[in-house]
Amino acid sequence: MSVLVVLEQNAGKWNRMSFEALAAGKTIADALSVPLHAAVLGSSAEALAKEAAAYPLAKVFAVQHELLAHYTPDGYTAALEQLIKSAKTEAVVFPHTYQVRDYAPKLATRFGQAFVSDVVDIKSEGGKISFIRQLFQGKLNASVEVAGEPQFVSVQAGAFRTADSAATASATVETFSPQLDAAKIRSKPEDPFREAQRSVDLSAAELIVSVGRGIKEKDNLHVVEELAQALGAELAASRPICDNGWLPMERQVGSSGQTVSPKVYFAIGISGAIQHLVGMKGSKMVVAINKDENAPIFETADYGIVGDLFEVVPALVEAIKKAKA
Repeated sequence: MSVLVVLEQNAGKWNRMSFEALAAGKTIADALSVPLHAAVLGSSAEALAKEAAAYPLAKVFAVQHELLAHYTPDGYTAALEQLIKSAKTEAVVFPHTYQVRDYAPKLATRFGQAFVSDVVDIKSEGGKISFIRQLFQGKLNASVEVAGEPQFVSVQAGAFRTADSAATASATVETFSPQLDAAKIRSKPEDPFREAQRSVDLSAAELIVSVGRGIKEKDNLHVVEELAQALGAELAASRPICDNGWLPMERQVGSSGQTVSPKVYFAIGISGAIQHLVGMKGSKMVVAINKDENAPIFETADYGIVGDLFEVVPALVEAIKKAKA
């Protein structure tokens, strides 16, 4: 038995969420004490499979067929169905992308299984796995256990830290050639769905300075703007700031905004409501500044400063400038 992570690629380029799914897959594999495998689909997937072999995996499947040159739900479903049966997979993990939402429920149905989507955490107890999903825009957590095998899950963007490659890792690469019939692929590939273009893509930012209601009023934003400028970071905000029109909606982080996973996330004057935490929990390091020592954000923060942001932030800016001088 094994855990299989389906890595998504488009025109030879990885979807960054694939490696978040890989981290989630490792959590499941470790809990079940089974090997971790990965699969990449395409008409010629060997090169990408070799790239994936640098990650801590036991095996990478290059699932190749000319009918997989372009994504179709019928083609991907048929190919993965054959691979899962051949590999005797216990759990299948996907990144929660538009493409996965299209075909993964269909694939799970082939096995008479439910598809557990948008998982934000994975718990293990007594050899049993439970998947945590959020309901009502993150106000409630649901713990889901799946009966039977294989289990099919997708992971929410930013919920798991991206898996790191290892210099010593060298997984086995195996070519898998599914039997596909062109007559059974009913949909015709067209241009992939594209999200509306944002002028600010916070999901790609390595440093983010995010501000909440503790800033009090719009005229005070310059305090955090100076910190973002000193760090070379993107400026972001919690929902109340954007709802008030103090910053554009595209800078909102949270369940109804962008999901981010920077190397460092500064949460300034942010209390830590669950709706905001959903959007930034994938951050590698969280630094919180809040005058309320009981603010929920400190439960998530790696470093916390209890103090008035109007005193702490200018002092930080001054220290950063001196360090750069």
